[in-house]
Amino acid sequence: MLKNKLPQWLLASALVLGTPLDVAAQDEVTADKVVTALEGTFGVTPGERRNHTKGTCALGEFVGSPEAAAYSRSALFSGKRIPVAARFSLAGGNPKAPDTAKSARGMALEFKFPDGSLQHMTMLNTPIFGARHPQTFLDMIVAMKPDPATGKPAPEKIKAFKAAHPDNLAQAEFLDSHTPPASYATSAYFGIHTFKFINRDNKTSLVRWRFVPQDGEKRLSDDELKSSPPNFLEQALMARTKQGPVKWDMILTLGIAGDPEDNPTLAWPDGRKQMKVGTLTISSAMPQKGAACEKINFDPLVMADGIAPTSDPILLFRSPAYAVSFAKRLGGM
Repeated sequence: MLKNKLPQWLLASALVLGTPLDVAAQDEVTADKVVTALEGTFGVTPGERRNHTKGTCALGEFVGSPEAAAYSRSALFSGKRIPVAARFSLAGGNPKAPDTAKSARGMALEFKFPDGSLQHMTMLNTPIFGARHPQTFLDMIVAMKPDPATGKPAPEKIKAFKAAHPDNLAQAEFLDSHTPPASYATSAYFGIHTFKFINRDNKTSLVRWRFVPQDGEKRLSDDELKSSPPNFLEQALMARTKQGPVKWDMILTLGIAGDPEDNPTLAWPDGRKQMKVGTLTISSAMPQKGAACEKINFDPLVMADGIAPTSDPILLFRSPAYAVSFAKRLGGM
C-alpha cells in the first residue's frame, strides 16, 4: 500500500476536521478508507459507483495518428478504427447531483483492440487534479460530509481543510472561476496525470494528453447556470449524437526534463511541443442502466503495450480504490 507520513500540523488539522484519532494517526491511506469516506459523505446507492455516480453511457470509435508511433508503439496509433465504450459523469457520489453543480465532469474511455487487449483513459474537465497525495483526497471527502443539522458541509471544516491542503487550491480555484459545461459535447477533458509513451525502440517520452471538442468549448452563462434544469446533460448528449457524430481531437503534450511527472496538481509550463494524435468519435449516447459502460471498471492502470504509468501516487492509488468500489457494486452493495 502507498504510505504518506503525516506531519504534526496535519494531524492537528485532522482533529479540527473531526477525523477520528486512529485514522489521522495512521501512516497508511487505504482504498477501503477512501471508499468508506465516500459512502459516509454521499451515502450508498446500491449497485452504483461510489464516486462519479451520476453518468451517461456512449459508444463510438477512435482513430489514432500513425505519426504518434514515433513516441508510442501502442495499437491505439495504428491508424485503424478502435471501438470505444465511453462514460460521461459528474464528480461525487450523489446520483441526484444537479448538472449545474460547480464540480468536475468526467470522461472515461475503454478502447478494445483486435487482440482483445484494452486501454483505459479516465479524464476530468479540469487541467489539474485537487490532490497530490491520497491523504488530501481522503481529508477532502471527510470535510465535505454534511452536518446533520444543516445538510451542508460545516464551513469550519472546509476552511480547516483548505488551510491544511494547499495542493487542493488550484483545482478548487479553477472550478470556482469556470461555470460548468453547457454539454458534455462542448467540454475538453484532461488526462490529469503524466504518462510514459514507449516506442518500438524502447525510447520513453513523458506525455500528458487532453481531448478537445470539435464542437468548440462552451460553458453555461451565469443566467443559464440559474435557469438550467438539474438533469439536462444526458438529454443534451443524446440529442446531439442523434444530429450526427460528436468528435474530439486527442492532443498530446510532450514533456521535457524537469517537468513535474508525479504531481497532478501542477500544470506543465506553456510552450511544450503539442501534436494531434487522433480523433475520438462518439456516435450514440444512452442512459447508463443496462448499457455497455455500466459494468466497466474504468481503471486508469489498464494499459496496452506502449503506454505506461509514472510514479504519480494519485494515479497508482486510483486502481485499488476503483477495485474496492467495483467489487461492492458488483455485489449489489
